[in-house]
Amino acid sequence: MAAAKRFVVLGLGAFGTALATRLHESGCRVTGVEVNADRVESLRDVLYEAVIGDSTDRELLQQLNLPTAQAVFICLGENIALSLLATLHCKELGARRIIVRGVTADHGRILKHLGVERVIFPETEAAIELADREAYPNVLEFLPIDPDYSLVEIAIPDSFIGKSIGELDVRRRFDVWVVAVKDVLTGKLELLPGADHRLYEDHVLLAIGKPADLNRFRQAK
Repeated sequence: MAAAKRFVVLGLGAFGTALATRLHESGCRVTGVEVNADRVESLRDVLYEAVIGDSTDRELLQQLNLPTAQAVFICLGENIALSLLATLHCKELGARRIIVRGVTADHGRILKHLGVERVIFPETEAAIELADREAYPNVLEFLPIDPDYSLVEIAIPDSFIGKSIGELDVRRRFDVWVVAVKDVLTGKLELLPGADHRLYEDHVLLAIGKPADLNRFRQAK
């Protein structure tokens, strides 16, 4: 049996707590660091290793053996200085992957220069996802997979029903790639469907493209 993945979460505010809890529910071992003892105590059933302390304390971080963690999440609220200092220490201590909750655009740019793998702006990302779901209810899932490309799961537009992928000429019209077609009734998934693959009302498409092209695609009538 494979060993459980280990993650380190620095800061157990609302975001860090939700992150640690979800990782725990997914079978991961979570080391949580938080200066507030009450927050740590409230997560005693979630954390594999609970540390009450300052996430910017280099000596404390050195004891966590960061290079053995799958990733280090830095969730230190609105204090940019603390976030940057913790990031710098984690980078110098050999953390393999560092993911940080961003505060401002400038904060994000500095973090990228420090070598952070990903900067997350939870409120902004949640707002965009909510707005997209309301504006385009036929979009079931949206997953960024690269700075330039995303994967979207989209219900078949009415105008696509009964037509083949070749007839729709999706690649030329929208500059997106249909990588799979799923039948939601049977659960059958057709990977890399051919041009003659015909689409029906109970199908959903998985398509890859640039955000602007995917927007045009999901607005198809």
